[in-house]
Amino acid sequence: MLNGQSIAQLPPHRRAALGIGYVPEGRRVFAELTVRENLLMGAYLAPREAVGRMGDVLAIFPRLAERERQLAATLSGGEQQMLAIGRALMRKPALMVLDEPSLGLSPVLVQVIYQAIGDLQRFGMAILLAEQSAHIALRLADRAYVLETGRIVVEGAAGTLLNDLRVREAYLGGV
Repeated sequence: MLNGQSIAQLPPHRRAALGIGYVPEGRRVFAELTVRENLLMGAYLAPREAVGRMGDVLAIFPRLAERERQLAATLSGGEQQMLAIGRALMRKPALMVLDEPSLGLSPVLVQVIYQAIGDLQRFGMAILLAEQSAHIALRLADRAYVLETGRIVVEGAAGTLLNDLRVREAYLGGV
């Protein structure tokens, strides 16, 4: 449900039009397009607003500004993750859904990505995050759900779960 409306049967382009941005696991950038072209693909539903939004995205991820004319295939994994997030931001979504944004990244780039996600959250964007790096996710989240084989086994305020002995032992590497 989004704003009281079921979105379960809507195709992705209709969900995007309702204000949902999606960053898939594994980044899935358009490898043969430049950074700039990838970002413009994110604005296909609002082409008149693309230039202004591109400036906002490049301010969040200055490394992309340095590589604007570079093919996406030649970027590092962290830069591709920045590009995937930037592409979703081009639509200025009300809700950003991120699937495993830290997957395969160096610890330094994980911090860069999570700093940007935290900034988006502080600026009022709703974030739905699927992440196996529970330490990072719980420090950023307001509310958390722990899944095991597709079922919710623990849920609550993220700070509470971060300090929950069961969660710490099972998912956070001990006490």
